[in-house]
Amino acid sequence: MLGLRDSFQMKLLLLDSSLCCDLATSQHDLPLSPVNDILKSLFSSTTRVKLLSTFLLHPEQEYFIRELTRLLDEQINSIRRELENLKRIGLVKSRTRNRKKYFRVNHDFPLYSDLRNMFGKAVQGDNAVIAELKRLPGLKFLVLAGSFVGESDPVDVLIVGDVKKPDVERLLKHDPSLKNIKYSIFSAPDFLYRLNLKDKFIHDIVKAPTHVIAFNTMEREINEARV
Repeated sequence: MLGLRDSFQMKLLLLDSSLCCDLATSQHDLPLSPVNDILKSLFSSTTRVKLLSTFLLHPEQEYFIRELTRLLDEQINSIRRELENLKRIGLVKSRTRNRKKYFRVNHDFPLYSDLRNMFGKAVQGDNAVIAELKRLPGLKFLVLAGSFVGESDPVDVLIVGDVKKPDVERLLKHDPSLKNIKYSIFSAPDFLYRLNLKDKFIHDIVKAPTHVIAFNTMEREINEARV
């Protein structure tokens, strides 16, 4: 059985012709051939896939090049090259601020919604257990990290709310591939207190651009705690 890291990489890197057609035919204003050309150019590089994941899963964020090299653990030349490729097809746009060039995803890109949905599904794996976790009574905030995004983090799941550990354990036992999953549970007040103090563990899990916020009813409180 594939590990979660391997499964995640395969889902993002193995884009077959049927998926190309599904995405292409959903864009009625674009001919099939140009869309296929775009998709083939998007998924031919691991560095590019990392950038796609970062931009598509955090569409409101913008990043400068050296920040991306640290976050994605890639060489600066690779990052520069792939950013130019993504700009060339129109998926990424840039602006200069304080003498730094910042990049972000272009929401007007014709395949933006389709690609964002695909990457979101790849990270969450359409996993029934994750779907059940999001239904837990008392849940307020859920972040997928570590194995779910193909990285090495202190935890794979961060849970905030009035959630009971036995309930989480029971759900994780339903899927053998999740038996080694590491998770942490925080009450909402404790989580916000740590976030306000810029606790490194909390800050790194919440801030990382490759992590996925799968459930959030605390957006206002979190933004206030970050100030």
